[in-house]
Amino acid sequence: MFQDDLFKNSEETHLLKEGKLVLIRGFLDSNDAKSYFERFIRELNWHQDLITIHGKTMPIPRLNAWYADADHNYQYSGIKLQTNQWTNTLRRIKEKLFEQFGENFNSCLANLYRDGKDSVSWHSDDEPELGKNPTIFSISLGEERKFHIRNKNNHSDKLILNLPHNSLLIMIGSLQHIYEHQVPKEKSKLHSRVNLTFRKVY
Repeated sequence: MFQDDLFKNSEETHLLKEGKLVLIRGFLDSNDAKSYFERFIRELNWHQDLITIHGKTMPIPRLNAWYADADHNYQYSGIKLQTNQWTNTLRRIKEKLFEQFGENFNSCLANLYRDGKDSVSWHSDDEPELGKNPTIFSISLGEERKFHIRNKNNHSDKLILNLPHNSLLIMIGSLQHIYEHQVPKEKSKLHSRVNLTFRKVY
C-alpha cells in the first residue's frame, strides 16, 4: 500500500472532451506520506454526518472532517460541517502546495474511506462559496481507489482513474461545472484511504 518510490513526481495529464485532470504520483516524500496517513487516521476530528435523500435520513458512507481558516465555513447536500483549526501536519501540506504551485488554499475537506463499502456518489464541487471555476487539489493516502468522472450532459465523455497512495489529483477551470465525479463502492476487501481535498472558500 505504501510503495510509491518508483513514481516520485511522475505527472500524467488526462484529457476529457471539455477539460483535463493532472495526476501526480509520489507527491510527498514517501516516509512523510506513510507517517501522515497514520497520523491522520488517529488525529483528525472524524465525524459521520447524516444526509437526507428522498425524505430518508441516513449516515453518509464515509467519515469526514473540515479544516479551515477562521470564518471559512462550508456545507454541501444540506450538511453543515464543523470547522476545525489546522493541524500542524495539514498546515505543512498546505504550505507545500503554495510553494510548489502558488495556490494559497484556506480550507481542506478530509474524507476517510474505512474500507471498500465506503464511497461518495456522483457530485460536483460547485457550491456557491467555492466561487467560479474552483481549483481543487485532492491528495490520496493509503488504499488505492477508483475515481470516476463523467460529463453531466454526455455520459460517454468519461474517465476512470486509479488514485494510488501518495498521489495528487488536480482539478481546475470549468471542470466542476461541466463534470461530476464519484468514488464508488468496491466489493474487494480494501484497507483505509484518507483523501484531502484542498480548496478556497469565499
